[in-house]
Amino acid sequence: MIPELGHFALILALLLALVQSILPLVGAARNNPVWMSVAKPAARAQFLFVAIAFGALAYSFLTLDFSVVNVTRNSHSRLPEIYRFTATWGSHEGSMLLWTFILGLWTMAVTLFSRHLPEDMMARVIGVMGLVSFGFLLFMLATSNPFLRMEMAMDGSDLNPLLQDPGMVVHPPILYMGYVGFSVAFAFAIAALLSGKLDASWARWSRPWTTAAWSFLTVGIMMGSWWAYYELGWGGWWFWDPVENASLMPWLVGTALIHSLAVTEKRGSFKAWTVFLAIGAFSLSLLGTFLVRSGVLSSVHSFATDPTRGLFILMFLLVVIGGSLLLFALRASQVGLGGRFALVSRESFLMVNNILLLTATGAVLLGTLYPLFLDALGLGKISVGPPYFNSVFVPLVTPLIFLSGIGPLARWKQVNVPELAARLKWGFGASVLVAVLLPFTLGEWKPMVSLGYLLSLWIVVTVAIGVRGRMRTSAGWSANFYGMNLAHLGVAVTVIGVTMVSNYQSERNVRMEVGDTITVQDYTFRFDGVKDMVGPNYKGSRGTLEVSRNGKPVSTLHPEKRIYTASGMPFTESAIDYGLTRDLYTALGESLDGGAWSVRLFHKPFVVWIWIGAVLMALGGLLAITDRRYRTSRKKGSAKA
Repeated sequence: MIPELGHFALILALLLALVQSILPLVGAARNNPVWMSVAKPAARAQFLFVAIAFGALAYSFLTLDFSVVNVTRNSHSRLPEIYRFTATWGSHEGSMLLWTFILGLWTMAVTLFSRHLPEDMMARVIGVMGLVSFGFLLFMLATSNPFLRMEMAMDGSDLNPLLQDPGMVVHPPILYMGYVGFSVAFAFAIAALLSGKLDASWARWSRPWTTAAWSFLTVGIMMGSWWAYYELGWGGWWFWDPVENASLMPWLVGTALIHSLAVTEKRGSFKAWTVFLAIGAFSLSLLGTFLVRSGVLSSVHSFATDPTRGLFILMFLLVVIGGSLLLFALRASQVGLGGRFALVSRESFLMVNNILLLTATGAVLLGTLYPLFLDALGLGKISVGPPYFNSVFVPLVTPLIFLSGIGPLARWKQVNVPELAARLKWGFGASVLVAVLLPFTLGEWKPMVSLGYLLSLWIVVTVAIGVRGRMRTSAGWSANFYGMNLAHLGVAVTVIGVTMVSNYQSERNVRMEVGDTITVQDYTFRFDGVKDMVGPNYKGSRGTLEVSRNGKPVSTLHPEKRIYTASGMPFTESAIDYGLTRDLYTALGESLDGGAWSVRLFHKPFVVWIWIGAVLMALGGLLAITDRRYRTSRKKGSAKA
């Protein structure tokens, strides 16, 4: 009964999404206030029914209703309750329902927190989001029904062991909050094109929503990286996996969009370009969905799907991207580029910032899709791996980070170059000097280490110069200003983490018997053997490694080797001693003769800084959207209403 209720709720949500899209858009075109007023209640009702469907699926998993195909394939009677709940979005069908639920949540948020919008703009924004919801709901009901019934099974097949992790509780929802959040920026862009009103007000309305989505996506990518680091047992934090790339691309374009919106809001420039970026960010989010759900690539993230699903998503992708780009082509000439600016100005620095970000996106897109095109054309199979991405990405990111330090200190419209150079010369000189000398203290000078230090120090120095200048002028508190600088400091912290772990990590793959010791970077690991263990839905072996430094105990680590009873799948659980300046990482390999084991030992300096920096970036974004300008605009809008 509950699954049928969920299925019926999805059908009602589909019909409401159709109403939410057609009536408000037609009403805005005809200036019909009655039809436009349908937007908010229809969007809220649609979200309610999607929430009911989501709750019905979660209930089916929690109660182990093995008459539902989705539950049977992705759960088991011995699966811990928390993972029964996360199994709700552990399958293709459940994941798409989560996507649609979060899309409804964003739409609901727009109806609640954008009441200052003009009625026609609100109707168009909600209408466009309704069209996107309609597409995903139709896809689910036509090809991916999460409530499909079968004869009651005795038990389930179990959830993929990789997904039986606390990261599954928060990583997919937060990542989807970022992915789907760009639909709001997309809806504002399409609404602005339809209305022909692309001005500072439009950018101010769209900017906090875009920044919020970008912040969620930043945290989502960070959590995915950390999850892969500790869960896969390889010790890596980024693998250039196709689905990792699929999340990175909208993040890069979203970063460009945030900066471009700032120019459009404050100077009236980049108007058409900003709309193009908004379309691009959401289009790349949809492309990531196609890559994961269509089955065209092989990835630890991807789901096995049938060709019908892939074809449906591809058609939906073409309709959304093609339709929005066609509208952009028809209206862009009317929008124009906006205000003029000098060759050296804050606008020009931000334009170069945008170009570099899009070039980096193009490089990642090429490396991700090129093997797929070759395979589709029957020209053979190739693999594009880290050497390509690293060799292309680093040269693009280097000037990008360097210019991100200069841009905030430059004046709008035109820069006095000697004045700017005078502000920066001592900071630049100090950064170069420290960056060249500091690696010598680590025992070995490496050019890439000096480059990483230079970029990080440069950001820190320019942030300090900017904050000092603002305090001198008594400009007062600006959440947007300090949020921007906090995000830039986050970049500096991440660069330090990447630089240190990439150049100074140590790794040993060794055979260890009971009592054996191995020293890695002054840390001594003593192997105390392996004991059998039994978990709620697995059995396995649990190792013990005592770690000491200079004879003093540091930590006791317990890496595990598990076999999940339902699926028979083996799985490695690493054990990590986390630290601010280093991680000690251990993982069990295979059992060898004579009671020995293969053991992987890593010393990873400053690796946690990668994720600390990402958290600072996200916090900077969230701080920026609390700026009083956005609160003031809401109050003014409410007063006018």
